[in-house]
Amino acid sequence: MDLVRQLGKLGVIPVVKIDRPAWAQPMAEALLAGGLPCAEITFRTAAAEDSLRQIASAFPEVLLGAGTVLTLDQAQRAVQAGARFVVSPGFDARVVEWCLAEGIAVMPGIATPTEILMAVERGLSILKFFPAEALGGIPLLEAIAAPFPELRFVPTGGISPSNLADYLRLPMVHAVGGSWLVSAKLLKGEQFGEITRLARQAADIVAAARAKGDPL
Repeated sequence: MDLVRQLGKLGVIPVVKIDRPAWAQPMAEALLAGGLPCAEITFRTAAAEDSLRQIASAFPEVLLGAGTVLTLDQAQRAVQAGARFVVSPGFDARVVEWCLAEGIAVMPGIATPTEILMAVERGLSILKFFPAEALGGIPLLEAIAAPFPELRFVPTGGISPSNLADYLRLPMVHAVGGSWLVSAKLLKGEQFGEITRLARQAADIVAAARAKGDPL
C-alpha cells in the first residue's frame, strides 16, 4: 500500500506546529500509542526541520510529512530531513513539480476551481482544501468538488472532534488534517498522555464512520 493510500486509511493527519525539537520524539510516540502513526510537521517554526529529522530516525514507522511548505528550499530541506510527503497551504508550481520529479507525495492547498485545474494539469488527484471551515466548510467543499468527481480532498482548518465525522462522511474526502490533536498548549505542557487520548478518539471516530459504511 502506498503512502497516500495509507494516509487515507488512517483518515486523520495530525498537523503539528512544534517549537522545541525536544518535544518531537515524545509527541510521535504519543500519536503512535493512540493509533495514529502519522504527523505533518509544519514549517511555521525554526524547530520543524530538526523535529522531522528526529522523528524520522527514531520512529521510521510514522508516516511523516512536512506542512506549511512555502518554498522549494523548504520542500528540499524537509525531504532531506525525512519527510515522506509535502503539504502546502496554496499551489506553488515549483514545489509541486519538484516533488513529482523526485517521487515525493505532494498535496498543495486549493480554495478555487482554478487552483484545482492547475493541480489536475499536473496529474494530481488528492488536494488539500484549506482553510476548510473559514472558506465555507462542507457546503463549499461539496460545491467545489462537484465538477471533479475523480479527485479527493484533505480538508484542513477548523476541524475538530465535533465535526470530524461530518467531513469523513463525504465521498470526496480522502482524509482530514487536524491541529487539535497536538495543540501548542498540549506541547508546552508536555501533556503527551492527552495527545494519545485525542489520537485514540480520532481513530475511533474514523472507525465508527467506516463501520456505518461511510466512504473514506
